[in-house]
Formats: sequence, C-alpha cells, structure tokens
Amino acid sequence: MFGYVTICEPELKVKDLRKYRAYYCGLCRTLRERHGNVGQMTLTYDMTFAVILLTSLYETEGICSRHRCKVHPLKPQAMVQNEVTEYCADMNVLLAYYHMKDNWEDERKVGGLAAAGVLKRKAKKIAQKYPRQSHAIQKELKALAKLEKADCQEIDLPSGCFGRLMEELFVYKEDAWKNTLRETGFFLGKFIYIMDAYDDLEQDIKERTYNPLKRLSLQRDYDEKCRQMLEMMIAECTAAFEKLPCLWDVDILRNILYAGVWTKYQKRMGERSRSSNPAVGSKQSDEE
Repeated sequence: MFGYVTICEPELKVKDLRKYRAYYCGLCRTLRERHGNVGQMTLTYDMTFAVILLTSLYETEGICSRHRCKVHPLKPQAMVQNEVTEYCADMNVLLAYYHMKDNWEDERKVGGLAAAGVLKRKAKKIAQKYPRQSHAIQKELKALAKLEKADCQEIDLPSGCFGRLMEELFVYKEDAWKNTLRETGFFLGKFIYIMDAYDDLEQDIKERTYNPLKRLSLQRDYDEKCRQMLEMMIAECTAAFEKLPCLWDVDILRNILYAGVWTKYQKRMGERSRSSNPAVGSKQSDEE
C-alpha cells in the first residue's frame, strides 16, 4: 500500500533531487542503526515525505554525512539525519509490525509472521514511547480488517481507516499545528488507499482478493470516478498543507504533492491504454 508518495524526478531541480535522496538515504541509515537490517527493509517513500514535511515545519537542524551502503558500496551517499528522522523510522517500524501481524492473523501469511516476530521487541518499545500512535495503528488496522472480511464496497469507509491511521503518524508534537497536520495526513492517507486499490484492481480480481473498487469498476465511467476521488483527496491534502509555514525544502514537498503522487497513476493509465489498443504499444516498441 506504500510507495505512492514520491517525487516527480523530471520536474525537480538537481539540487532538490540530491537533497531528497539525502533525506531518503538518511531515513534508510537511521532504520538500520535503530532497528537493524529487518527494520531497514521497512523503508518507504511515504515516510520520507513525512521526514521532509516535519523537518521543514519545525526547522529541525540535522547532521549531514556521507556513507557507503549495500546498495551503494562504491560511492558514499549524502545523508541527512535528525530527531525527526528517528521519529519517522520508529513509525515506519511500528506500522510495518502491526501490518505484518494483521496479515498473519487474517490471512495466515507465514512471511508476515516471521518478520513480525523479528520486529516484535522493537515495536513493543516504540509503542511504549508513542502510545497514541500505536493505539491508532492497531485500532484502524483492525477496523480495516473487518471491512475487508465483510467485502465492503463503500470506498470511503476503508480509506477513512487508513486516513485516520496516517493522521496520527503525522502529529509529531501536540502543538498549534497538530490539527492541520492531522488534516494533511488524513486526506493523504485516503489518497494512498484509493490509489492502491485502483492500481491493484486487475490483480485482485484475478486472485479473488478484496478490493473496495470491484463494484464501481463495473460502471462505464469507472476511471473518471476514480480520478475525481483521487483529485478530491489530494486537493484537500494540499489545501491543508499550504496552511503550514513550511519554508525549508518546500519545492520538494510541492513537487511530491502536486506531481509525484500521480506518477504511478499515469503509469497505470498508460499500461491500460496500451492493453486496450495493442497497435499503440506495438508502434511505441518499433519507435524505441
């Protein structure tokens, strides 16, 4: 369900692209330092966005460094790490743990059980430190699981669960900005959920797994309705975001919210267009 909140690289300045990668690599390194290799595997673009957003809002100074890693063993990569990175790394692991735990309880996925077992001790410590966020994740994932079991086809209900989950993760401090951060996180969470359902529809139909858009997909204007829902969610999200006094790296944040979040949608639409018109795909292949 993650990986939709990323950059639109062609529209980003070179210096901002380097900065974004430094945040991403910084979160990756922080995950490994705090939670080991398994924790590092929970890395997401979505939490990288949260790092940049909260760092910008609170103007949190960080440590800039260069390190080699398994992915980049030859050339040291620039990394930015601060207290916000540590918070987002903890939230990343906590969310991954409860998600894997639910996968085992609901679908008996052995892989989820094994990974959850490795993260259990770390997740327990994080939950003790952040009880509000931990409670929200557990509550909303359980509510979401019930809706999935009932084959709920009202997309607003399951997407609302994920929205309420995300809004609590975005609240780093209980201060004057908490409500605006909640609003930003809520609508971004709903966008992520709807986008994921839209992206996975064909596979879910084929595998006979849950997808809240199955009924809607039978309508002739399905694609247009999904587009309208997604536009509405991201419009509400960006309206809330623009209320925040973010000055640091604001070009990166706007690139993500106004362009990057649509990257996979546009890719999916391109794939559907080629599948419905094979001649187009053939012509593109010949040109390539």
